[in-house]
Amino acid sequence: MKRQAHAAESGPSEAVESVATTRVARGVASPRRDVVAREEPLEIQLDGRSLAVVMRTPGDDPELALGLLWSEGVIRSLADVVSVRHATQARDPDGADNILQVRLREGLTVDWRRLQRNLYASASCGVCGKATIDGVLGDAPPLEDDSTFAASVLGELPERLLASQAAFAETGGLHGAGLCDHEGRLLVVREDVGRHNAVDKVVGWALRAGKVPLAGHALVVSGRISYEIAVKALAARVPLVAAVSAPSSLAVTLAERSRLTLVGFLRGESFNVYGERRRVVVARG
Repeated sequence: MKRQAHAAESGPSEAVESVATTRVARGVASPRRDVVAREEPLEIQLDGRSLAVVMRTPGDDPELALGLLWSEGVIRSLADVVSVRHATQARDPDGADNILQVRLREGLTVDWRRLQRNLYASASCGVCGKATIDGVLGDAPPLEDDSTFAASVLGELPERLLASQAAFAETGGLHGAGLCDHEGRLLVVREDVGRHNAVDKVVGWALRAGKVPLAGHALVVSGRISYEIAVKALAARVPLVAAVSAPSSLAVTLAERSRLTLVGFLRGESFNVYGERRRVVVARG
């Protein structure tokens, strides 16, 4: 597999940890060390108030928080954020790195009831129904993006993403999300034990880089395309989401109503296109 000349930006090495294990093979047990994906809680505090506790892989925490706040409509530009940093003090000194404090600009109104209801629904897996799509489209209207993507370019994305997942190569236990341009060049890759966290980290990176809204870009993820991932893509104005696995029914319904393109079962030259299908250009022989 050839690596790209222009490598995508990757996350830090703190995503993995060495642990003790026993390897059993052909009836023989032997003690060994193994490398696994790190998973720790992160409390996100907004203006001194606890917003949520998410289980994540340490690293790129500010990007995770920024992406989450953008997806939930709390911020509409990086200028809405005064600062985002880990706590300097905590009741447990060893837990300071697991507390992230975000300060918003003065005068910015936060609908706490709506925000916490949305976060509860996302964390509850299955609370959401089709009626919620109307609310999503009220915050993020259907896409007006005429960009197209060549089928030949899309077919290369899973291998490019996998080649940039350093922590997955060590552990086999992390989801990946990558952002690429219309020519398939990966700009950034982020990994996390949570697939939604990986997407939030990518969106947070793009926000810091001044690339949001992400017209003309594609998001590629290592697992399935859930409804939540489709919502996050729509909020960031990403016109296409690609994955090696299937989309959910609710993700397809959202894609059809929002003119978002979903590419599922992406394996080389074979894949399915859902939603705005005209955005994928297939060369005719």
